[in-house]
Order: sequence, then structure tokens, then C-alpha cells
Amino acid sequence: MINKLSKRLSIRTKQAAKPEPHEPGSAGAPTSGGGGAAAPTPAPAAAATPATGPNPRGVTAPATGARAPPAPSRTSNVATPAPAGRVGQGKDKMSPTLTLNNGPGPFFEPLPAFRDLPSADRQNLFIKKLNLCCYTFDFTDPTKNVKEKETKRQTLLELVEYVTSGTGKFTEAVFEDITKMLVTNLFRTLPPSSHENTGTENFDPEEEEPTMEPAWPHLQIVYEFLLRYIVSSETDAKLAKRYIDHSFVLRLLDLFDSEDPREREYLKTILHRIYGKFMVHRPFIRKAINNIFYRFIFETEKHNGIAELLEILGSIINGFALPLKEEHKLFLVRALIPLHKPKCVSMYHQQLSYCITQFVEKDFKLADTVIRGLLKYWPVTNSQKEVLFLGELEEVLEATQAAEFQRCMVPLFRQIGRCLNSAHFQVAERALFLWNNDHIVSLVAQNRQVVLPLIFSALERNTRSHWNQAVHGLTLNVRKMFLEMDQDLFQECQRKFQEDEAKAKDLEEKRESTWTRLEAAATSRPLSSEAMLGSQGLNNNLAYGNRAMVGS
Repeated sequence: MINKLSKRLSIRTKQAAKPEPHEPGSAGAPTSGGGGAAAPTPAPAAAATPATGPNPRGVTAPATGARAPPAPSRTSNVATPAPAGRVGQGKDKMSPTLTLNNGPGPFFEPLPAFRDLPSADRQNLFIKKLNLCCYTFDFTDPTKNVKEKETKRQTLLELVEYVTSGTGKFTEAVFEDITKMLVTNLFRTLPPSSHENTGTENFDPEEEEPTMEPAWPHLQIVYEFLLRYIVSSETDAKLAKRYIDHSFVLRLLDLFDSEDPREREYLKTILHRIYGKFMVHRPFIRKAINNIFYRFIFETEKHNGIAELLEILGSIINGFALPLKEEHKLFLVRALIPLHKPKCVSMYHQQLSYCITQFVEKDFKLADTVIRGLLKYWPVTNSQKEVLFLGELEEVLEATQAAEFQRCMVPLFRQIGRCLNSAHFQVAERALFLWNNDHIVSLVAQNRQVVLPLIFSALERNTRSHWNQAVHGLTLNVRKMFLEMDQDLFQECQRKFQEDEAKAKDLEEKRESTWTRLEAAATSRPLSSEAMLGSQGLNNNLAYGNRAMVGS
């Protein structure tokens, strides 16, 4: 059983290199109170592309009752024992001990397997194994403490197997020991990013390789243990919430800034399970994620786990009860829409777009708010970001009703007109693709008297002078669509465009004529004596000022 579990964990690690799409809202179910969670996400199997991020803020105090030590140094050369606690004390002969064996590393006295003891004694053995796993090692040097590391790894696998087997309800004393083991192994200070050490300013997280966690052989099994522990039917939420408390959740959220995508994938699944099982923590978890977003948007613009946090929120939003609470609408306006502002939005845009669309599908009246928010943060010089915005805009418009469309169509199609004339062919092409959507075409047809005059000039300029043949062809198709939709309106817009063009040409000719007359007058009239004296005096003043500056 342990060997099978070990193989499954190594397979998961290999799969992290091949990301698979995660559908966070596919199994959402509304719950009472508007803060429901969807069905739990599957076990972690994929990793999102990491983004850059700073060191996390200082961690808070450990979970109540855990009495855990501060995170051990990750550069220590010897194993670090957890401080003395209730576990391992007493006269039990089978309690694990730590002895120094003439070398730098610890030596663990072996403990029997669970199957070798009667059921009545297994929980005591479980506590002793938890205590043994409270020792942490330095993984930066793979040659140190090899035997002890393997002993701990095998013990962790046995703990996972014990929790999975569901042999009996956990007592409150066991909750304390479990929490101590989790706090000791998981909660640590994350190292600075590699580009921060080198002082690289133009860091592109999409191109750079992430820094992988050296202690992952143990951390992965600890995360698997935590996941199985939370979902286990033997874990009583009413008792466990005293140990998986606000402090525990905050420190778990701090770990989302890890560069290792494998760790963030486990954290995403675990936090979602906690949200689903501990209903009392739901408002606090949403508020804590909010605070991470605020700091990312308005202070640092650096965090590795924004995509994973948005995936969790996608499932949470999918489970919101109707009508939506004011708290949830404020979250959309204050956190989700401003997330379009950072330069690295491409790292998490897919998950962000899903969350935004979920809100519009829940309450169609929010479409106007969302569209105006997109226009507020619309990129000016970043063409790739503009393409992402156009894709998201199409998804939002697909869920938009006619009344909300009419409220925002004037500023919206002014911006779309600018996109149609973009010199970047991908931007112009993506804007023209909006007319491939039947729902958008229907909305435009109902309001063609307003929409066509806003974009007609952009269409005409494209047909005459756009350099890209694909854009030119798509523009002719959209132009033909409007012509068939309302020929009289089309001809009226065409006549007005020609009049405006003629006026602009006349204005340009007048401007050129005026400048020509000024140039002729300047060349034919000699400079007057007063003007020459004034010019000479100005030159003298400038020369005096230069000498004064040199003297000072």
C-alpha cells in the first residue's frame, strides 16, 4: 500500500510539467447565506505558469493549541527537532528518540508498522510517528542525512495511509499533534526569487524557469497528508476548526507566493477543501484573499499565486446564492476589475475572465459595471494585453442583455473603433471577430442607428489603407453585413463620412496655405534694426549667464 502511494505521488510530480485545464466552477452548488462553495476540486495534477513575487510578509502566530516553533532554518546542516511537547513524553518504550551517531545527522530508532499492532494501540503509534516527523532536514545538500530523510519519508507515507484508511475518529489530543507536525513542516520563510538576488529589473515570468523547492520529496507527502486529513470523514469539523483556525489559514495563504508550481497546486486544492468543510471560516478566507489582491494591485504587482487564488474564487463565485450580497458586488468592483491593471495580467487572465463572467451570468445587471471597468483599464501601448481584453469583452457581451448594452454602447464602440484601426493586425483582427458572435450581432442590429456611425469611419479607413490583407478582408465582410442590415443608414453614414473627409481636406489645405504665406513673408521682409538690437541684447545676456555658471 505504501509503495503504491509513493508511486502515485511521484506520478503527480511528473504531471506537474504538463498543465491541464482546471475547471473551477464545473461543480458549484449554491449554499445558504451566499457564501457557498462548489464541489471540491480534484487532487492536484497540473501547475500554472508561475509569476514573480516578493518575499511574503511576516507570518502570524501558530494555530491555537499547536505550540509550534518558528519555521526552522532551511540552511541548517543538521536536523532540527521540534520543541519538547506533550507527544513523546512519558514512559512509553516505543516513543521515538533522537541520538547523535558520531556524525552530523540524527539517527531515528525504528517504529513498528501499523499493521503489526492491534487496533487499540494504533492511535498511540500514530502520535509517535507524528512526533518523529517533526524533525526537519536541510535539502540543499542531497548527500547529508540520506538515511534519516528516507526514514522520515517512509513514516510520512505510513501516516498518509493511516489517515486514508479511516480507522477511527481522531481525538482532540491527536488534532494538536497533527497541527504541530503540519506547522513544523509547512510553514517557513520562502526564499527570495532568483531575479531579486541578481537585481534583474526586466524579469519576464513567462520566460524564466521557476525555482523548485528542494524539500519537495517530504513537502509533497505532508501536503498529501493535510489533504487526506481535511477530507477524511473521521475529521470532525467542529473540533478541527480550533486547530485549523484563522492563523493557520493565513499562514497557508502566505505559501501561495511559492515559486514552485507543484506546491501552489496542492495549496489550491487544500484551501478549497478547507473552504468547503469549515463553513465558519468562509467569510474570513474571502477577506484574506481580498487583502492579497489589494496588496498585489496597489503596492507590489508581484505575487506567484494569483492564478491559483482566482481558480478557487471561480468555484466560490459559482456557488454564490441569489440575489448576490452587496459584499460580493463590492469584491467585483474593488478587487476583480482592478486586477486588469497590472502589467503581468496575462499570467492569470484566463482565471480572472472566468470569475468576471461568472458574476455577469449570476446578475446580468452587472454587465454595464464590468464593461465600463474594462474600458477604464484598457491598455494603450500593450497590444497583447489589448487582445486579451477583446477576448474577455466578447465573453461578457455574450451574457449581456439589451438594456445593459444600451447603457454602455457609446464608449464601448468608440474603443472598438480605435481597435479596428490598430496598426497591430492581431488587435484589429480580434476586434473584427466580435461580429462572428450571433448574440453580439443581434445587439448591434437592434442598436445600429447608434453603433454604425461610431465605427463607420474606422471601417472605411481599413478598406482603403490597412496593410494586412486578413484585416482588409474581414473589414469588407463587416461592412457588407451593415449594408445588408440597413442600406439607407449605411448610405447616410457614407455620405456623412465623405462630407467630413472633404471638410478635413479643406481645413488641411487652408492650414498649408497659411503656413506658405507666413514663410514667404518671413523670407521677403528683412529683419528690422530694432529686432536686430533686441536679438543682440538677448545673446549678450545668455553669454553673461553662461560665464556666471562657469564661475560658480
